[in-house]
Order: sequence, then C-alpha cells, then structure tokens
Amino acid sequence: MKKKLFVFLVLFLVTMSYAQTTRYIYETSVNPDSINLVSLKNEKTFLDIKGNHSLFISENKLIKDSLFSTFKLDEKQDIKKGEKDFSKLGIKKHLEPTFFEYYITKDIPGQKVYYYDRVVGKQIYYQEDRPLKWEITDVTEKQNGYLSQKAVANFGGRIWTAWFTKDIAISDGPYKLSGLPGLIVKLEDDKGDYKFDLIKKIIVKNAFEEPISSDAKLSTRVNFNGDKAALELEFVKNKRLGGNGEGMQGFNGGGGRHGAGMGGMRGGNHLGGGEGMSHRGGMEGNNPSMSSANTENTSFKSSMNQNPIELK
Repeated sequence: MKKKLFVFLVLFLVTMSYAQTTRYIYETSVNPDSINLVSLKNEKTFLDIKGNHSLFISENKLIKDSLFSTFKLDEKQDIKKGEKDFSKLGIKKHLEPTFFEYYITKDIPGQKVYYYDRVVGKQIYYQEDRPLKWEITDVTEKQNGYLSQKAVANFGGRIWTAWFTKDIAISDGPYKLSGLPGLIVKLEDDKGDYKFDLIKKIIVKNAFEEPISSDAKLSTRVNFNGDKAALELEFVKNKRLGGNGEGMQGFNGGGGRHGAGMGGMRGGNHLGGGEGMSHRGGMEGNNPSMSSANTENTSFKSSMNQNPIELK
C-alpha cells in the first residue's frame, strides 16, 4: 500500500511539474528612435520555460494574442460587438502596442531558434541560421540579485553584453540570445538602445501557448522580408479579385505543427497570476479587421520601426 502511494505521489509531482511553466520576467528598455535622443520606453518581456523549450514574448503581445485566442472573433462579426465583449473583462478599448510584434521559440538543448511573425493574418516564420559566438570573460559581479559572469557577442549588427548566472542552469535568455552556461539575467547592447533586466521569477499553471498555424509559411532569415511583402501583395490581389478576400481563407489557420513550439504549454488561457500583467497590448497587427485607427498607436508603431533590434 505504501509503495503504491509512493508511486502515485511521484507520478503526481511529475505531472504537476510538467504542467507548470517557469516565467522569467524582464524589465525591458527600448530607445524607439536611433537618430533622435528620446526617452527610453519600457515594457515587460517574458521568457517562459517549459521542459526543453522556451517562449520569448512581450507582455503586451501575450495579452493581445490570448484574448484573440479566447474569443476567436469572426471577421464577419460586427466589430462593435467584439469591443463590447472585451469591455466585459474591464480591458481598455484601445490597448497599447508593443515593441515586439513577434515571438521567438527555442529548442534549448539543440540551440535551435525560431522567429514567428504575422502578416495580413498569416503566420510566417524562419529558423535562425547564425550561431552565437560568445566570448566569456572572467569578470563576475552581482547583477539583479544573482552572482553573474560577463560574456560578449556580436549579433545582428550590435555588440551584446550579457550577464549570466550558473545558479540558474538554463542555457537561455531574452530574444534570440542564448547558449551560455546559465540563464542571462542582464542583457544590453553597445548602443544603449535595448536593455533587459531580470526582475522576477514566477510559476504559471496552464500558461498560454502561442498557437502555430497549420498553414504557417516557412521562410528563411534572408528571404523573410521579401516573403512578407509577397504575402501582402497576394492579399491585396485576392482582396481586389474576391471583394471580401475569399482567396485568403486559409490565412487564419489554427492548430499546431512545428516541433519548436511549446508542446502542451497552451493548456488554458491563464496569463500568469497577474504578475507583471497589466492589461495592455496593441489590438492591431494580428487581425486586419481589428486594426486600430488610433493615431497614438500609429505614431508609436512608426517610431518603433525606426530602430529595429537587428541592424543587419
């Protein structure tokens, strides 16, 4: 009897562990304009670790995407009705946009990185093809409460300084930056445009998982922008021919097909116990029919695009 109870407890703990996601919350500072000196803008980004996979996503995008996943608003439905549905949750009608209108998944042991974006309702992604080459120094300091070691890498046209801690044995970090013998707790570029500071660790049950569309288009890093432009042109062409865009019916597929996704991480639509989860998040971007006409958001997005995180 005791043996059976022991086995049951072990299986229960394993199941509970698998069902949970460890979320590392970073206070992220961004300079939206690389030409003019402006104040840094702040938002939170999340690094969700579950098993051997991770998801990097901004707080704003996670909230927006989880809302769309929950309500699955029909494009033919009256938009005003959709706004009323959102208002029942006490969420603002016009939500702030994000500097990160994409998300990144990683296969941590395999050091495989996948970048996901969306254009005219269709998901498009590529696998990062540039391995990170870190120069690990002997410099150690306490950063954000952790004894950390300094490492430097040249990636995407920026020189990144990372502080990682071996106290958290996870070879990962914000954005695409990973591959060190410990979690990155602080990350900043040489131009002072991007900075990530780990501020909190929480456990999230049934964390929202970004769904991978069954018709997601596989691209390459080199061809990515060209493929996005081609999808936009195809959308405009079908819109003109079909009037209502019938030719694009497959552009909002659901399901999931890519092994770099977060496995069973979706589970539900719990956003994480309210930790660092203010109700913000740009309604435009993932659904053309829900694009906001808010001029402040448009201005924010325009300035945001002036200073991309990767310069080349």
